[in-house]
Amino acid sequence: MITNVKIKRTVVCLLCISILLLSLCLLVSPKKDFSENENRYLAKFPSFSAKALLDGEYTDSLGDWLADHFPQRDFFVGLKSGTEIAGGRREINHVYIAKDDYFIESYANPQNTERITDTLIRFYDKIDKTRVDVNLMLVPTAVTIYSDKLPDHAPASNQQETASAIYNESGIPAIDCTDWLLSGASKGQLYYRTDHHWTTLGAYYGYLAYCDTKGLTPVSLESLTAQTVTDEFAGTLYSKVNDYSHIKDNITIYTNPEDDLTVTYADTGEVTDSLYNLDYLKEKDKYSLFLNNIHPLIEIENKAAASQDTLMLVKDSYANSMVPFLVHHYRKIYVFDTRYYRDGPSSFLSDHNDITDVLLLYNMNTLDTDTGIRGIY
Repeated sequence: MITNVKIKRTVVCLLCISILLLSLCLLVSPKKDFSENENRYLAKFPSFSAKALLDGEYTDSLGDWLADHFPQRDFFVGLKSGTEIAGGRREINHVYIAKDDYFIESYANPQNTERITDTLIRFYDKIDKTRVDVNLMLVPTAVTIYSDKLPDHAPASNQQETASAIYNESGIPAIDCTDWLLSGASKGQLYYRTDHHWTTLGAYYGYLAYCDTKGLTPVSLESLTAQTVTDEFAGTLYSKVNDYSHIKDNITIYTNPEDDLTVTYADTGEVTDSLYNLDYLKEKDKYSLFLNNIHPLIEIENKAAASQDTLMLVKDSYANSMVPFLVHHYRKIYVFDTRYYRDGPSSFLSDHNDITDVLLLYNMNTLDTDTGIRGIY
């Protein structure tokens, strides 16, 4: 007959063996510096010091390292999220688990509207409006356009109310694409299921709003060549939720056979004839294929454009997938990412008399924290 003492010894022995095997796996398993699924750098093994040990910093850092490099970590993280969702959880890391397989980022009341508006006013006041036509487009995100997909009773602040206040107080003529996006919501996928960006089709509806306001004749989708370049896009919201069994997205790009493009990246000196860098299809961040990811200043020339006008585009990453439509109308487009462009677009505008139009384009969800909009002046 097996005694309680023998059972306890067996349990302790098995536990010790498990801990030993786990420790060996942790030591010999290859370590990654970056988690593609979570889109973040993993904790590094901490440097030991007596001070760090005494104040608890060393043990905290060691705990972070162990958690980040636990064997089969991706499997267990994904299992945890999948179990929570199956159990009825409808929000993880400020992302709603929405209907039709959508992850939709929540939206909170902005804290910096006054500062943003003041920056826009100063930028607009400096412009010679007799020479340059300026517009502001604040793009609503999926939480507004796909509000019918949100979980029941999901709290959501009003993006349109905030956008209207900024439009009115800044005095910059608005291009409100909300109604255009709402009208297209039943006609195709306007936002990615796993990412915070609008899709290329969503960007096209933003482009239609732009053309409507500017009196331009939009290029039709039927006249463009569409190509689905991947069906394996797992974006930023996928990384926040960590449900690795979730359906992934397609990315479709459009090219115009009539375009004659020269694209120059000022920071690297690279010159190409394409608005896309398909090398990013090999990476986790596949959305970066639009305009080759992040560059302070990009100069785009289209010798086949419908006019000789020049556009200055000051933007966040939402604009990257709208540029392929805008190039039809402008001989030249200067594209600014003011998070990294240090000289100020307003000074650039003063030095370039060829600029006829200015578009400021930002999405509503990151507007409050986007450091780029602070650098427009």
